[in-house]
Amino acid sequence: MAEPAVKRMTVEEFFAWEETQEESHELVDGVPVLRGEWIRFGDEWTMMSGASQRHDQIVVNVIIALGTRLRGRECRAFSPDMSVRTSARRIRRPDSGVDCGPRVDRSTMASEPKVVVEVLSPSTRDFDMFQKLDEYRAVGSIDHVVLIDPNDPQAAVWTRGADGWEQTELRGLEVSAELTAVGLSLPLAEVYEDVAFPARPEDAA
Repeated sequence: MAEPAVKRMTVEEFFAWEETQEESHELVDGVPVLRGEWIRFGDEWTMMSGASQRHDQIVVNVIIALGTRLRGRECRAFSPDMSVRTSARRIRRPDSGVDCGPRVDRSTMASEPKVVVEVLSPSTRDFDMFQKLDEYRAVGSIDHVVLIDPNDPQAAVWTRGADGWEQTELRGLEVSAELTAVGLSLPLAEVYEDVAFPARPEDAA
């Protein structure tokens, strides 16, 4: 027996539907996806897992660091409760970012995202580094995509330039992500503040 067809939502239908839900979702090809559900990535499936304490601490640190630097300015930091529209039927919820568009009090969607930040997790690492990265870079307003490693003090920053996208690898607590489109630096020392890194086998040798 054939499986029943999945009803695909428009972005407007998705936001109206989500107002009745207790948990946060993304919209993938018109289908709502809850963290904890399996999603297809190419020929494989991956679990959209919830955040660990370390992951959550890094997200909080990023929001505080961005928000502090943007205080009093037109742009502002946002949390995972805000969404970014990446296509006609796709809504993503990055861990943080910077929105420089008009303020719409009741909207849950960034109106002009300039920066998006994702903290990687073991279950979605490849998905975030390839599928989501491609989606974010296709959004005309986004000038920086930051992917943060939760297990080591390192990050990758993609910056839109005149000739396309440029990638910068950052390692160590002494360096910063230069987010020139919004005129600020994001120090990794603040990103990883109060974060305990997992022990490595060589550390015990």
